[in-house]
Amino acid sequence: MKKTIIIPLTIMTLAATACQQGGSSEENPLLTTPATPYGAPQFDKIKTEHYEPAFDVALAEARADIEAIARNPEPPTFDNTIVALERSGNRLNSVATIFFALQSAETSDEMDAIAERLQPKLVEYSNDIYLDPVIFQRVKTVYDNRADYGLDIQDSMLLDRTYKSFVRGGAGLDEAGKERYRAITNELATLSLKFEQNVLAATNAFTLNIPAADSAKVAELPDFVRESMADEAAARGEEGWTVTLQMASYGPFMTYSSDRELKEKLWSAYNTRGIGANDNRDIAKRIAELRLELAGLFGYPNYAAYVLEEKMAGNEATVDAFIDELLTATKGRALEEVAELQRYAVASGLYGAGFELMPWDWSYVSEKYKNDRYAVSNEEIKPYLELESVKQGIFSLAEKLYGITFVPNKEIPVYHPDVVAYEVHEADGSFTGIIYMDFFPRATKRGGAWMTNYRPMYTEADGTEVRPIVTLCGNFTKPTSSTPSLLTFDEFETFLHEFGHCLHGLFAEGKYASLTGTSVYQDFVELPSQIMENWATQKEFLDLFAVHYKSGEKMPQELIDKIVASKNYLAAYANVRQLGFAMNDMAWHTVTEPVTVSVEEFERTATAPAQITPYISGTAMSPAFSHIFGGGYAAGYYGYKWAEVLEADAFSLFEEQGIFNRDVAGSFRENILSKGGSEHPMTLYVRFRGHKPETKALIDKILE
Repeated sequence: MKKTIIIPLTIMTLAATACQQGGSSEENPLLTTPATPYGAPQFDKIKTEHYEPAFDVALAEARADIEAIARNPEPPTFDNTIVALERSGNRLNSVATIFFALQSAETSDEMDAIAERLQPKLVEYSNDIYLDPVIFQRVKTVYDNRADYGLDIQDSMLLDRTYKSFVRGGAGLDEAGKERYRAITNELATLSLKFEQNVLAATNAFTLNIPAADSAKVAELPDFVRESMADEAAARGEEGWTVTLQMASYGPFMTYSSDRELKEKLWSAYNTRGIGANDNRDIAKRIAELRLELAGLFGYPNYAAYVLEEKMAGNEATVDAFIDELLTATKGRALEEVAELQRYAVASGLYGAGFELMPWDWSYVSEKYKNDRYAVSNEEIKPYLELESVKQGIFSLAEKLYGITFVPNKEIPVYHPDVVAYEVHEADGSFTGIIYMDFFPRATKRGGAWMTNYRPMYTEADGTEVRPIVTLCGNFTKPTSSTPSLLTFDEFETFLHEFGHCLHGLFAEGKYASLTGTSVYQDFVELPSQIMENWATQKEFLDLFAVHYKSGEKMPQELIDKIVASKNYLAAYANVRQLGFAMNDMAWHTVTEPVTVSVEEFERTATAPAQITPYISGTAMSPAFSHIFGGGYAAGYYGYKWAEVLEADAFSLFEEQGIFNRDVAGSFRENILSKGGSEHPMTLYVRFRGHKPETKALIDKILE
């Protein structure tokens, strides 16, 4: 029997008004059924003015879905309450996913303004669900009687997550607590959005132009760096050469320029983003204060305790012990590495007696050191890592491991000319999903690299399987007028890393979108990505594609050995640096009182145990630490190192059985990649590996 959906008059009016303002839903590409391959988003038709009307209609529909659940006269059951909640608001999820993904990849001032207007509406909608006593009572009734429903593993996990989401979303609070929860979450959403906007604005605000008259300052730079800087200057209507704070521009200049004055200026600009202009310091402190208050509403001593309850680590003590164990084991080696670079800089004649290695010297000196000690540099590596060849090589790796193939499809609309869409198919020809690849930096795109779902995998009520649509975004070295895009080794590893996230999304199987793909515990989500980095130095894999873009020569084993040696040398430094980030994150989220000292002082105290290069007064990473203040890694940044423990142990099985071993890959896909969040991650990991992971595996890898 078809349910009667009761739509409040206010919602009906809202939907009608939205149609009047933005045209009928039949004309809005965000609301119409796409006539595109596999129902891909209609990026070729979506315009900025479509978003708000689409959100209004989708929100009205979503509220109607919730109202129908609340008003259902039938007793609550797993299907009419838990599954109904899971499947409510499908159109809203679709519109929101597209909008916020593009706000990261192809934003504008207008989109940022829309996001500011939308955030309160979306938070209010979420709170209206979780704070609704009628809905919560239905959920609680099902949860309390869960033994009566004969639930399978996925059903049980969905019920458990749904119930906990309501409890952690404030459903059990008294009325005063609920009102305060609403206010906190609304303000946090607004502040996090503003934080991200400030970081992007600060990154785009600073450029360093070297006039044509100062050509001597760029004469030492490799051709690809000079050409990229010249292209940047030309694009901005400037003469000479221009460096930006985008990593694809900033990184190469810091690596190859010997001009300490210019590099200090650039480094200082990069490490004071969010300080002064586009200031994020008060925002960071306020976010930490609000998170502390939110945790207190539920009886937790701090925000980390609230968050970690739903992580593999489980609690603050486990995370602190984990960080301390890694720091204790590797800090001594890291200090030796820094001292060695200091000695090398003077002994090699790079700098004179009395030279002190400063943070802005690190990239340049370490690159020279690698070139001298290991006879390897990015300039030697890059010609073997032409982007198109790397892409085909990574596709070949996926085919060897999992039997999947990638076929470009120009009929699938894209949101920017740089983007290419690919169909992904299984060995038997069945459709796996779509992946968009978006490689290059631009002013409308945030920094870094990431994977996003445009559509998660789920199963319709009638059993129809909806396959996923994912995207891989990067900020890799752009081609120049004379040279194709040639990746640094770090960029190559980043490509593999994000591709691992994409496989996690593409291989998703299951009934419920909230449990498939990358919808897993945060300290588990990096395993599928970080394990992929291990193939970066495997000769058998590199031989598939890593040939010199001019000569066609394969990357020689000698060069690979040098890369491995150079990576191992600085592994302890890199580890301690990441632990410093994790310590900073934990410090912000274990406070029990609002932070009253300056952000700079707070961060310096928090990270002091991991400080192995000179501290520079007036700088701080926190005002640009998007992972924890703008993203979803609050009290979770340690997860990157946690996942390294998992991947070090997991990859050892590939090393034992063969790096292209189909049986091992099949087990990894079946037990890790396809399962999503349908079971506890430790259960999945042990099922794949046969034992729990040990920290020793990572420590040995760092110190080898």
